[in-house]
Amino acid sequence: MDWLLIALIAVFGSSAFFLGRMRAERLLMSTAGRMHSRPNYHGYYVAMWATVPVLAIALSYAVFGEMLTRGQLARELPSSFSRLSPAELQSYLDSVRLAAGSAASAGADRVFEAITNRYLELRGLVNAGTLVILGLVAAFGIVWGQSRLKSDFRARALVENGMELVLFLCAGVAIATTAGIVLSLLYESLQFFQKVSAWDFLTGTRWNAQTEAEFGALPLFFGTFMIALIAMLVAAPIGLFSAIFLSEYASQTARAWIKPILEILAGIPTVVYGFFALLVVAPGIRSAAIWINETAIQLGLASEPILAAQPTSALAAGLVMGIMIIPFVSSLSDDVINAVPQTLRDAAFALGATKSETVQQVVVPAALPGIIAALLLAVSRAIGETMIVVMAAGKSARISMDPTSDLTTITVQIVSLMTGETGFDDPKTLSAFALGLVLFTVTLAFNVVALRVVKKYREKYD
Repeated sequence: MDWLLIALIAVFGSSAFFLGRMRAERLLMSTAGRMHSRPNYHGYYVAMWATVPVLAIALSYAVFGEMLTRGQLARELPSSFSRLSPAELQSYLDSVRLAAGSAASAGADRVFEAITNRYLELRGLVNAGTLVILGLVAAFGIVWGQSRLKSDFRARALVENGMELVLFLCAGVAIATTAGIVLSLLYESLQFFQKVSAWDFLTGTRWNAQTEAEFGALPLFFGTFMIALIAMLVAAPIGLFSAIFLSEYASQTARAWIKPILEILAGIPTVVYGFFALLVVAPGIRSAAIWINETAIQLGLASEPILAAQPTSALAAGLVMGIMIIPFVSSLSDDVINAVPQTLRDAAFALGATKSETVQQVVVPAALPGIIAALLLAVSRAIGETMIVVMAAGKSARISMDPTSDLTTITVQIVSLMTGETGFDDPKTLSAFALGLVLFTVTLAFNVVALRVVKKYREKYD
């Protein structure tokens, strides 16, 4: 039914457009070309009248169609079903719907089969009624839209206003989605902070949420920022130097080959990076850490191992995460460097500066606000990464300066806490929302700082 609705909307819209355009062309011929708007705009106007009401009805069907069918079916159920609780009744109706969709009612008890057949009848009536209403509304819209068409009709202005309204609604949906995310996080987090002190949550050093014993999130913050720091130590220099080379030193041929190859890293799924970190990087780091421990003991520099050398480590996750965000830093920095006017370079060359001196003393300082913004956005990306740290960082909530030890992060704990069958009123589950709120706040702060840096220090050139 969903695909049928989409097809009908496309057919109604196309038919309305061509009918409106044909009528406008006849008007154009009868008025010797004296029309306010072109025929295409008249076609778009009629198509708007045909598709917008139909689209509203289709959305209403998608939201309320199943609800209407279930409501009528529930009213027709035998009196014995009144003993069921609302949750049990909904579960039974879910079973009826699944059986109706898969023809699984054959061979079941006769009551269930009869209810399933009645559900199919009601669903068919709702579908048929919706199709009839769609056809009538589309026909009325086409007739009404065509009746408005005249030689002096301002179809172009109305169509452009309609498109402006559509764009405004799209922007409103994006804003409403963001507001919904923030409000849901706030609501669940406030419920958590009613059970656990916010101060203890933010400053506590012991985390054991699985048993609902301790909710000190400081080790999670430490692990998150430590891995992000390692990632930026990899991504920042490599990405920035790659951008400088591509924009200032590479030929057009080399740039045409190197830039797409570099940006392939951005298209690799993060779970693949996680496998690479777990199977290649982490064992290599562990082997190197064991060799360092053995060498230090043999040389008498230490009496016991100085590195943890664990199978999963913050260093492995940070290194691979840094590789992942290299294209992020490189692309943004490359765009910023290319935006520096060529006249500044030419002026530096005219004063006798070399290529390297021009890059160091003119190009990079001019592009510095944008480069800083790119690095801050990359930090936000690193902090919010999930799959790599889930697979390669470990799950130990600790504060350790040893990068070869396993650490846990905010995203790892959110995944762990939201996996299972724990109720949403449980402190264990609610703590995931509190962690999500902290993560959202931190990433938002980095984005705001990046925008303010660009706005405050950006230089404008004529």
